Amino acid sequence: MHINSLFPIAVAKFELGREFTSDEIAFIDSQPVHKNTGNTTSNDRYVLQHWTMAKLREFVEACTTQYLKSIYTPKQDVSLRVTQSWLNYTKPGEFHHKHSHPNSFVSGVLYVRADKAKDKIHFYKDAYQQIKLPTSTYNPYNSDSWWFEVGAGDLMLFPSSLTHMVETVQGDDRVSLAFNTFPVGYVGGEEELTALHL
Repeated sequence: MHINSLFPIAVAKFELGREFTSDEIAFIDSQPVHKNTGNTTSNDRYVLQHWTMAKLREFVEACTTQYLKSIYTPKQDVSLRVTQSWLNYTKPGEFHHKHSHPNSFVSGVLYVRADKAKDKIHFYKDAYQQIKLPTSTYNPYNSDSWWFEVGAGDLMLFPSSLTHMVETVQGDDRVSLAFNTFPVGYVGGEEELTALHL
């Protein structure tokens, strides 16, 4: 038997490859927050625009560019612009609720504090299933969810419509920087009557 994987969803993992600087950590740790479902979130929804975060923004933009070119291979001149960026703070016993990101094309999460042995990000297949068979062994075809271990410096990129969550923290505080993007440039095509000049 030969199995073909049709229409897979691309979840990419990148590594920062360095420690966060003392200035970056000081900025991240000093942010005013408000209560979110399961954890807290920074009041600032544009943290990557701050000068202290310039190097992290460069890293994020380089990774989103690579993701766009590798996965979507756009024919026209188009790029991804970071629209919003914020920090999530999750203490022991807290969690990050199940959600997706409307009004965004590709979303990402950069982990500032996370323990690879204990922290995971979960993704969900929300499509309706007319018949659901119990399975003896899970694989990417029969699973309703899949998870990836994450540690400090890991960046996960994924389509914004993909539902995801992070389970209850079992160890130390978990801190992540999340962001949304939107295409900028020439999207679609004139002949197909789908052209957008953004």
